[in-house]
Amino acid sequence: MKLSRRLIPDVTTLQAFECAARHGSFTQAANELNLTQSAVSRQIKDLEEQLGVLLFERVRQRVVLSEDGRRFLPEVRKLLHQTEETMLRAMSAARSDHSLTIATLPTFGSRWLTPRIAAFLEQYPGTIINVASRSAPFDFDEESFDLAIHYGQPVWARANCSYLCSEVILPAANPELMRKWQLEDPKDLETAPLLHLATRPKLWAQWFELNGGATETAYRGHRFDQFSMVIEAAVAGLGFALLPRYLIEQELASGRLSVVFDRPMQTDNSYYLVVPEGKLENSLSQAFRSWIATQVP
Repeated sequence: MKLSRRLIPDVTTLQAFECAARHGSFTQAANELNLTQSAVSRQIKDLEEQLGVLLFERVRQRVVLSEDGRRFLPEVRKLLHQTEETMLRAMSAARSDHSLTIATLPTFGSRWLTPRIAAFLEQYPGTIINVASRSAPFDFDEESFDLAIHYGQPVWARANCSYLCSEVILPAANPELMRKWQLEDPKDLETAPLLHLATRPKLWAQWFELNGGATETAYRGHRFDQFSMVIEAAVAGLGFALLPRYLIEQELASGRLSVVFDRPMQTDNSYYLVVPEGKLENSLSQAFRSWIATQVP
């Protein structure tokens, strides 16, 4: 797609707008950016003319964002952040013969992938790894990743999905909470405090259905939007949680969590390695995909 240069503002102009919006003052923005007040004012005026809207309203000695300015500001901050990230990734890669950018689910990345990366780097010394968390599919054309680790179905626009592993979950809890409840049968969990992953609200109902429990009581309890939060809540004794064993290896080993009932349940979806169509032949990406396949059960 051909971009219109007329619609692309100068980054320094966007910086001037963001800085003036943050301070509510062209003068303070000028001081921060090491410019004159008139230079900042001119940049804002040029941006307003390009957009065809008024970004600031002049109120006494201050400038206040207009309604259009308030809508525009979050997008500008996002763009400036992405520009900075792009430059940092490029600078990092420039100091290495090889670099690999990976998008991964937050808890999977922090608890399973990151502790294992050292083993990959031993085989491929000099490689720079850039890891970022993404909870949902994104457009590889807009975000420059070499590959992604995805939980769900093998569907991703303009990308190739290859199976990595399935997911098996089982009930776990703080040992002190288990002693308090003295559970003898899976049905005893019907009245116990349950912890839920907000993005998968039916997990307990599915587990109860497999283990003879009443599904109508399976939706009670606290909800969290990341597995990492559910794990910490379970460690803190807030309730019983359904968790993938691979995410709680350290907690099980240390005794901070224990398996309540050894009744594992395989979830409906699986983990996949996703590679954009234009990077299927990337040799380092291929090496990483081969290596990670050896790390899963």
